[in-house]
Amino acid sequence: MKILDKINTPEQLRLMDKTKLPELCEEIRQTIIHTISKTGGHLGSSLGAVELITALHYVFNTPEDKIVFDTGHQTYAHKLLTGRQNKFNTIRKKGGLSGFLKIYESPYDTFGAGHASTALSAALGMAMARDQKKQKYKVVAVVADGSMTGGLAYEALQNAGQLKPNMLVILNDNQMFISQRVGALGSFLTKLLTAKYVTAAEAEATRIMSNFEIGNNAIKLAHRARAILFSGALFAELGFRYYGPVNGNDITEMTEVLSQVKDIPGPVILHVVTKKGKGYPPAEQKPTKYHGLGIFDADTGEVIGKSNKITYTKAFSDALLKLAENDPAITAITAAMPEGTGLSAFRDAHPDRYYDVGIAEEHAATFAAGLATQGIKPVVALYSSFSQRCYDQIQQDICLQNLPVVFALDRAGLVGEDGPTHHGAFDLSLFRNIPNLLIAAPADENELQHLLKTALESKKTFILRYPRGSGEGVEMDKELKTLPIGKGEWLKKGKDLTILAVGNRVYPALKAAEILKEKGIDCGVINMRFIKPIDVKIIKEAIKQSPKIITVEDNVLAGGFGSAVAEILADNNLKAELLRLGIKDEFVEHGKQAELYEETGLDAKGISAAILKRFK
Repeated sequence: MKILDKINTPEQLRLMDKTKLPELCEEIRQTIIHTISKTGGHLGSSLGAVELITALHYVFNTPEDKIVFDTGHQTYAHKLLTGRQNKFNTIRKKGGLSGFLKIYESPYDTFGAGHASTALSAALGMAMARDQKKQKYKVVAVVADGSMTGGLAYEALQNAGQLKPNMLVILNDNQMFISQRVGALGSFLTKLLTAKYVTAAEAEATRIMSNFEIGNNAIKLAHRARAILFSGALFAELGFRYYGPVNGNDITEMTEVLSQVKDIPGPVILHVVTKKGKGYPPAEQKPTKYHGLGIFDADTGEVIGKSNKITYTKAFSDALLKLAENDPAITAITAAMPEGTGLSAFRDAHPDRYYDVGIAEEHAATFAAGLATQGIKPVVALYSSFSQRCYDQIQQDICLQNLPVVFALDRAGLVGEDGPTHHGAFDLSLFRNIPNLLIAAPADENELQHLLKTALESKKTFILRYPRGSGEGVEMDKELKTLPIGKGEWLKKGKDLTILAVGNRVYPALKAAEILKEKGIDCGVINMRFIKPIDVKIIKEAIKQSPKIITVEDNVLAGGFGSAVAEILADNNLKAELLRLGIKDEFVEHGKQAELYEETGLDAKGISAAILKRFK
């Protein structure tokens, strides 16, 4: 790289001649493509934001000026320009750079960004802190258009319109098309309206007109006409000045416009249009596929090393389709994740029974509650870590009214390279305390399809949580069956001790029992299957076999499955020696799933080692 290798900080970037910026952006783009082809990661959105991010660091005095990103998967160029270029090949690897933003990774990461719709609130807080401390730095929030579907973003917008701080909001509109307004006329009008003399003239005209009785109404009308003309009516009504749209993939235009808008007083919205996958034909043609992917061939774009085993997501998708064929009441809901949750197949087969509500999990839950009151059978498919947003709705709007809504929580447990923002390690603790709620976790992909049928037939609020990635490779039953609610299953009986396992820790528990057998310990294993209601009878049977009990879960220990077993022992005056294995009171960093389960002691070796340490 001729230019990028010489840029270690934004200070060095700002010393460059503007004419070199297009070449630099191309080098950044090629670095992202070739690095992510070897590590996997979020490709399309980061390729689309290269020029935007480069222009931001070129125009603003970072890190003194604060750039706050929404959803960190668009920020690979940001990492390359802020002193992390020599570590970029470690991205998403254990001990390497995070795939998202972390305030303790770099002073340029002003706010952690993994989940969506947070940047506006955080940036507003920074702007008000600046004003409170009488400081002068600038604050910029970069918000992808998808994040604007989240309610938190609108709460921040209305508050910013009320407080009116000096802050710039970049609306990064990265749809799969380029608006017609991103052309010669649109560019000209945007530059004209953002020019300082035009802004000054507008302010002077406002001052003069306000002296007349009809002035205020005229001013309102003028502002509204201008806002409607430039698609900013909503933002104008909220108290923002709206400019755009501009071509976010034109580095020259971006640096010009940012230089003009950065000193405009009050809250400002700049609408920027970028193209997902920009500069890489496979990602441009299939932006959804290249949003987040594993290792791929940089020349062809083909994914390398895909497993032949069916994934849990696919098992859920297939089972839902099969059940929906014979039940027209079954309806699917997602929060902007049709491909990630496996609902794209349902969408294509039953478009009249499919709803994508955007990044709005709270709405998804209460929307499902409304459907359920009218005899519909809603299945809400979310990532486990995103389900945290709708706790109140699940408790108040669904469980309190005892409504039959199924929540399919994908990515439960440790998800791997996406790290702590995406680990589904809290759902058992979060939801187990709510009345009128059932929680189950399948041991494998075959059990998952049966539990989905069970959930839909239960006529209760039902949380079905399952992990990311490939299943165990077991044979899939052709006919789906209903499993007894609240019942576990003995997989192996042992006279020395018994492991009670849930979800994807069942198979490692079985392997741990084999390791212990080699050490002369006869270990039983139970697939508990249900976390709520929990099978008290089978726990009593286990204690009769041996008073030494081990619980294993891929959830935090505090308030999780092991805690539920401890409560059973205490409430029933059952005498047993209990060892709880799970995730400790800490956030688990990123790495491959196998590495993380080994690190947390939840793989077969870790389970057997903990048992030997405690009981031998």
